[in-house]
Amino acid sequence: MHIDVMVTSSRWSAVAELARSLESEGFSGLLFTESGQTPWMKLAAAATAAPTLDLSTGVAVAFPRSPMVTASLAWELAEETEGRFRLGLGSQVKAHIERRYSSEFDPPGPRLKDYVLAVRACLRAFAGEGALHHEGPYYNLTLLPPTWAPRPHPHPVPIDVSAVGPWMCAMAGEVADGLHVHPLHSLPYLHDRLLPAVAEGAARAGRDPSEVELTIPVFAVPGDTPEEQASMLALARTQVAFYGSTRNYAFQFDDLGFEGTSAKLNERLKAGDLNGMASTITDEMLEHFAVVARWDELADRLLERYRGVATRLVMYTGEPSIRGDEKALGRWGEVARAVRSAQ
Repeated sequence: MHIDVMVTSSRWSAVAELARSLESEGFSGLLFTESGQTPWMKLAAAATAAPTLDLSTGVAVAFPRSPMVTASLAWELAEETEGRFRLGLGSQVKAHIERRYSSEFDPPGPRLKDYVLAVRACLRAFAGEGALHHEGPYYNLTLLPPTWAPRPHPHPVPIDVSAVGPWMCAMAGEVADGLHVHPLHSLPYLHDRLLPAVAEGAARAGRDPSEVELTIPVFAVPGDTPEEQASMLALARTQVAFYGSTRNYAFQFDDLGFEGTSAKLNERLKAGDLNGMASTITDEMLEHFAVVARWDELADRLLERYRGVATRLVMYTGEPSIRGDEKALGRWGEVARAVRSAQ
């Protein structure tokens, strides 16, 4: 099982420094989010600084960019990393797509499926496997003169999609190489909802569900004392509350017997009561959504929870932990090497 670190908004120089450090400590790779900063230049900085790390977007926002633009960026990154890049795509939410990006959103599931197929058509054309031809319900790409085609190379570009609900998870099983699991997840959700939906989609395409690789961000909270765990525990609790305030994710709590939690979180969010949101997430709830452990127990806890399910684990709290405590890098490295070496 691979183990990566999630990178949020950072200067290129800071990304390069972090990449070198994580490479030396035995991590598998870096995953780059897209929120206030696009991932592409940070990916280039990391690839140059740490030539053995796997790199991915987790996730790039799809709809504001033409599939041709996204495919071109991914193709170049795959060449420069010699095949160590994965393209992770997501739909984002309606308000952001329509009001922040001024792009079309509805219907997000079918649109993202068509987007993935359009990107694949571009990649096939880049590889010289035929003329560019994709005519779908939302995207049409049929022109790629030789002058405008990128130079060919032999490296494939795996495409992953972010998915939570059954339709999107099934779509991932049908057309994607992998699925980015939402950070807000429990083991019952993975086994009772996500994996069956992926299998359903894979069956439609005549695929083995095991072909769909799962990348799973984890709220990992290591520390040998309550004081050492405090800051990351607070971050995990805050993030669970923030994600859980989305009404479409209410089932994440309801399935565990915490009915009505999402509605309470949404009410607190609208009131601007961030502390009240965090305090709504009890320790009992957090046990389902975070892995809290001593440093020397964390690798075993991660393996116990995700072995046989995840292809890649992403440490959601890794970057702030390392930046906040210079001693933490070595401890995280021990965890990464233990996870990667486990049989």
